[in-house]
Amino acid sequence: MFYYKQNQFFCEDVSVKEIASKVGTPLYIYSKNSIIRNLKEYDNAFNSVPHIVCYAVKANTNRTILKTIFKLGAGADITSGGELFRSINAGANPEKIVFAGLGKTEEEIKFAIRKKILLFNVESINELEKINKLAYELGAKVQIAIRINPGIDPHTHKYITTGKSENKFGIAIEDAIDIFTKASKYKNVIISGIHCHIGSQIVLLKPFSLMAEKILSIVKQLEKRKIKIEYIDIGGGLGIKYKDETPPTPFQLAKTVLSVLKPLNKKIILEPGRYIVGNAGILVTKIIYCKKGKQKNFLVVDAGMNDLIRPTLYGAYHEILPVEKRHDKKILADVVGPICESGDSLGKNRKLPWGPEKSLLAIMCSGAYGFTMASNYNSRPRPAEVIVDKDKWEIIRERETLKDLIRGE
Repeated sequence: MFYYKQNQFFCEDVSVKEIASKVGTPLYIYSKNSIIRNLKEYDNAFNSVPHIVCYAVKANTNRTILKTIFKLGAGADITSGGELFRSINAGANPEKIVFAGLGKTEEEIKFAIRKKILLFNVESINELEKINKLAYELGAKVQIAIRINPGIDPHTHKYITTGKSENKFGIAIEDAIDIFTKASKYKNVIISGIHCHIGSQIVLLKPFSLMAEKILSIVKQLEKRKIKIEYIDIGGGLGIKYKDETPPTPFQLAKTVLSVLKPLNKKIILEPGRYIVGNAGILVTKIIYCKKGKQKNFLVVDAGMNDLIRPTLYGAYHEILPVEKRHDKKILADVVGPICESGDSLGKNRKLPWGPEKSLLAIMCSGAYGFTMASNYNSRPRPAEVIVDKDKWEIIRERETLKDLIRGE
């Protein structure tokens, strides 16, 4: 829901320039109705089976965005006690919360047991033993799913693969049946599901198809051993279009995995994150200087890698658009921030208008892993966040101040 109208860039029915003029830059702007549309599309794609959409909270943790998602009936996929706290605070139903991550602490596990979440996605035998022990101490029985590592290459960036045999996540598929079988000796856990998440920003169907086949094989082996489960959690990872990718739609994903898994008659758990919020957000930044170098031209802006680290960390591409369409001459330039690191670049070799200084640029598809990965590096206050709903907008996180930088020190 970002578009040009009379050469001005809009989010829904509000001018981006108008918001920036009142809130300042750098600035994250989110389209509320894009989030709603994306979530409903994902949910509807799996309507043919009992399912729960558990939004991957790590993608964007803003409380207003979480409240918007949970009001639509979604649950939460969390990876820390902090994300559990945020989710409960924003209105998530604990019975729709699944807890992933291979480093759950005792405090986090006890917090989740007390909140009576739906499932722990267990990543090691050590974790299984710890959950059983803590559940016993708290007089509880808790449901768990065993997370398998299927040894599948999702053909995405190496930092966001999670289902290859070299990755730290999950239990090797060769050991899965043994773990499921042994789990019956643990009296305070109920083995309720199988979980598999193979990576992020996946733009091919084949990895999902392979994952579904491997899950099918394990479930059939479990049934032969009279081990019954209720849930199949297929994780998230569906990619979005940043540049020239052609990722599958949720309906294509559903058709692919359900053609394999539907006959098992299990409840399906889904963990989309990026797909829900990624294209619903932009980072707005202001040009500070137009700098001509010996070999390159640079548009120096007031947003840096501390505000959006994806281009630096992953070499990720984000389209960059002028907030006002001008007839200024376009030249090839790198869009760089003020951080004292050569890696502080938001886009290389982009054909953009050469200035003027103080004009605005929109960095697209910044709604996922944007603010949530932001930092105070170089002692820079983090940006403000705004949400737009049709012709209305509001600040949903105040810009940090210099005093915030030393709060608690």
